[in-house]
Amino acid sequence: MTQDIAYESFERLEEFMVLGFKAAGVPAEDAAICAKVLIESDKRGIDSHGVGRFKPIYIDRIEDGILFTETKLEVVRETKTTAVVDGHDGMGHVIGVKAMELAIAKAKEYGMGMVAVRNSSHYGIAGYYPLMAAEAGMICFTGTNARPSIAPTFGVENMLGTNPLTVGFPTDEAFPFVLDCATSITQRGKIEHYARIGKTMPYGWVINEKGEAVTDPDVALEGLVKGTCALTPLGGIGEELAGYKGYGYATIVEILSAALQGGNFLHQLTGLSATGEKQPYHLGHFFMAIDIEAFTDVADFKKTAGDILRALRASKKAEGAERIYTAGEKEYLAFLERSETGVPLNKAVRDSLTTVRDNYQIDFRFSWE
Repeated sequence: MTQDIAYESFERLEEFMVLGFKAAGVPAEDAAICAKVLIESDKRGIDSHGVGRFKPIYIDRIEDGILFTETKLEVVRETKTTAVVDGHDGMGHVIGVKAMELAIAKAKEYGMGMVAVRNSSHYGIAGYYPLMAAEAGMICFTGTNARPSIAPTFGVENMLGTNPLTVGFPTDEAFPFVLDCATSITQRGKIEHYARIGKTMPYGWVINEKGEAVTDPDVALEGLVKGTCALTPLGGIGEELAGYKGYGYATIVEILSAALQGGNFLHQLTGLSATGEKQPYHLGHFFMAIDIEAFTDVADFKKTAGDILRALRASKKAEGAERIYTAGEKEYLAFLERSETGVPLNKAVRDSLTTVRDNYQIDFRFSWE
């Protein structure tokens, strides 16, 4: 199917999102943070979490009154190396960036720092936070829970969120190692992308109440909301392909995103009250920063890490395979390409952007107009 695609530069999209967030009531400094996190997703070729979510996830939730534009970050418990933060249902990107900054600051002073967050909202791509740590010469572990969508192995009810367990560290290459992926085979954002482009999903991503695979993205999205469909954990349906591993890792992230900070979990994260009314999602996150200098010289660490990654990429390839990649490499290549071409935007995304512009009467013109 031929898609109606237009391109816009990183700078122009980021500029527009800042204007849009400000028009929706987000303070200027926070609007800049939100836009920076979102555009990083588009820069890295992760279309499921970038500008395509600007209106349907963030602007619409602000307008629904379930996402608060003023982010009131409160440190409710703290030691030299740890902190618990309450985000009071503000902008997740702002909460995430400030929590990661706090973890990094603690790690710089004491070697390690960890911050647990409660009452937050969607914080964008989890990979943004390891990028922050890598720039500071640190290792990062981060994760977040989310509204229920994954069924436990041998189950059909959506219980766990897509719950990414994300890790990153610097290397001596042009890009850091960043492994940012859901603990399900796929995640809601990718299904939303398939629905926008009218593409059938691969078999095994989603199951219905009978445990049967669903491949229609519109049916899957509706079913995920109604609870009649669920994502399969990383590995897939049942135990033959080790779906229990993804299920286990998703559970780890759920516990670390709720138990340390006294936060909400599982069906408390649906975004709906007991009477079915929309409410804030009350998500939890965690951020761990490890200062490499506390263990070894940063340059030595980067070289060893780089040597390992280069050896993996140089190993024997499968017949017909073009090349071997390591985590973060494809995103870097996407960044190089999109720096020249701009971000590809289908008609549905373009329409969502112009709707925000027109609704808020923002003085802005896109390049495709």
